[in-house]
Amino acid sequence: MLKIHKEGYGIIRNLALVLIVLAGAGWFFLPRGWAFWLSLLFLLLLLFVIRFFRVPFRPVSGGNEEGIVYSPADGTVVAIETTDETEYLGERRIQVSVFMSIWNIHINWFPVGGTVEYFRYHPGKFLVAWHPKSSEENERTTTVVRMKNGTRVLFRQIAGMVARRIVSYAREGDWYRQNAECGFIKFGSRVDVFLPVDAEICVKLEDKVIGTQTVLARLKSEKPAEP
Repeated sequence: MLKIHKEGYGIIRNLALVLIVLAGAGWFFLPRGWAFWLSLLFLLLLLFVIRFFRVPFRPVSGGNEEGIVYSPADGTVVAIETTDETEYLGERRIQVSVFMSIWNIHINWFPVGGTVEYFRYHPGKFLVAWHPKSSEENERTTTVVRMKNGTRVLFRQIAGMVARRIVSYAREGDWYRQNAECGFIKFGSRVDVFLPVDAEICVKLEDKVIGTQTVLARLKSEKPAEP
């Protein structure tokens, strides 16, 4: 049975009402042939939106594996690079970016378990999600999770050219299990994960990844807790 994510309830309901009204008007004002094809087009559009908000049936990998970072999203790895993270951590990090097309599941998950130390929502532009400046200029959220051993992992939900709403469930001070849902991005987007520079990256550019299933990286097993 198809399960629909709660973020899609209102959009699907409102779209269905609008399309029913338009289809009804089509049958009243247009020739039957035109009305039939228009109604079929509306039905396909509605089915596409329903599919977009589907919830995947998949086993949840991991639990709170300190040394493992899972992909926070379904999609394609579009960037693996060393960069300066200047918003909060203020240090060199390895950035791994996962681009979600309109065909991917758009639920996001916590890549590691721990306490949310920092969360911010940033309004911004709507550049295409794979644009190099989208990480800094687009509408986005930034979440930092402090793991039990003190390691901090930062990740960003980034809106794309089509996406117009980012939903995050992260709250500062709360503890979250690894692979628990952390939010949803509606219609095309990207997630960046910023890892310690000594992390072992387990994916390559253009790899297809699956949220909660694909291991993005392995972290050093020992790290002294930060104050």
